Amino acid sequence: MKIATLNINGINRRLGNLRAWLDVAKPDVVCLQEIKCRNAEFPHRALQTMGYSAICHGQGPHHGVAVLCRGTEPIETRRCLPNGADDREARYIEAAVNGILIGCLYLPNGNPQPGPKFEYKLRWFERLIAYAAELRDLAVPAVLAGDYNVVPTDADIYAVRSWRTNALLQPEPREAYARLLSQGWTDAIRSQHPTEPMYTFWHYLRDAWRRDAGMRLDHLLLSTGVAARLRGSGVDREIRGAEDASDHAPAWVTID
Repeated sequence: MKIATLNINGINRRLGNLRAWLDVAKPDVVCLQEIKCRNAEFPHRALQTMGYSAICHGQGPHHGVAVLCRGTEPIETRRCLPNGADDREARYIEAAVNGILIGCLYLPNGNPQPGPKFEYKLRWFERLIAYAAELRDLAVPAVLAGDYNVVPTDADIYAVRSWRTNALLQPEPREAYARLLSQGWTDAIRSQHPTEPMYTFWHYLRDAWRRDAGMRLDHLLLSTGVAARLRGSGVDREIRGAEDASDHAPAWVTID
């Protein structure tokens, strides 16, 4: 089973880009972030013509997440993290697919920092860590995939200097990410590519794509049982170079 994650940055605007990638990559499951549409505007019919069924948690012009499945229907199991009764931002959706729990997440950016947005990022991260511990304790075969909005280490970014004060590189979210891994989750991309940059994001500004001034923001974390079945992983970086592309590229894993 091939599982991918992509911050699409507006699914209706980039439906053609998505179709072109799906036709070539043929992932079985796709976690999308920043779909940027309400549930009623989500392109279910168009996706069905591409061979994909979907569940979505939309929110108008911002945020929003979805899980796409090829050849089977995703069974929705959750659409927010626990203790999120007051959530106003669509950042999590979860589905059971072929015996694996797929959690699709879009962690808050946190800028500007310090400030309320950064504090919200950290609170949301703590909720994710707590829920991930529950999944671990229950030995649930799971993949937590999405845009984590954290650059785990300095090796995951082209240069630190101009980003040093950005929320993506602050010690607190980096420590939270490391704490999540310490529960026993495997960072699939980094585990198989320990020294390569494996960037998944290139800013639209300052000619970042041409300069390969990227960073690794999109991660697929595998539970212990799923990690034992990991057979491949990568980033389809060439998708970022297409016309009117998202500023992210898809990251993916293959699981026996």
